[in-house]
Amino acid sequence: MAEKILIIDDEQNLLNVVGDYLRNTSFEVYTADRGRRALEMFKEIEPDFIILDLNLPDISGEDICREIRKISDVPILMLTAKTSEDDKVKGLNLGADDYLTKPFSPRELVGRVNAILRRVRNKGSMSEVYAFRDEDLILDNGLHQVFKRGEELYLTPNEYKILHTLVQYPGQVFTRARIVNSAFGFDFEGYERTIDTHIKNLRQKIEDDSKDPAYILTVYGVGYKFSGDKR
Repeated sequence: MAEKILIIDDEQNLLNVVGDYLRNTSFEVYTADRGRRALEMFKEIEPDFIILDLNLPDISGEDICREIRKISDVPILMLTAKTSEDDKVKGLNLGADDYLTKPFSPRELVGRVNAILRRVRNKGSMSEVYAFRDEDLILDNGLHQVFKRGEELYLTPNEYKILHTLVQYPGQVFTRARIVNSAFGFDFEGYERTIDTHIKNLRQKIEDDSKDPAYILTVYGVGYKFSGDKR
């Protein structure tokens, strides 16, 4: 069955051109030129991938991303005419999987879509379970879930990717750049600045005392490492 892609953009020419490229690559394509309609379609068709323009006439792409991330970890590729590093960091920090600056090549967009979907498929096929400290903390990568003392935690997609990256190598020190490359599969220097924010949020969710963490430790001047008695 063809994977479903929802393109959200108010430029009709872009919808037509990008839609044709994706259909020729055997995707099932849906389009929306307004944010409210896009949210309705998201619930109706349950897409496997979303291409989201940040500048929409009724609802901003950032707000759409926030709404979707409340209920789904579907891959999101953001399109933006904004070129500043802060704008890109903001989009990624909201939970987008990647970004592409306009104007762009439809061929490059299709390549990025395929690359992200490959990572999603590969992670979905993994069934490893990581348990620490007598099952105080459990990460089940097959179910894509994290549990603290038996209760499921809600992590954003980016928080999950970072935690999964760290728990695979307890005791190993990761620089911020290495976390970005390992967790997200791309090299964007500016995104390193958001890692500290994600780590802070993760600690608030998985630690008994976020100010005195037992799992995610800071290695001053270098980065972070995961500490735990893996079982």
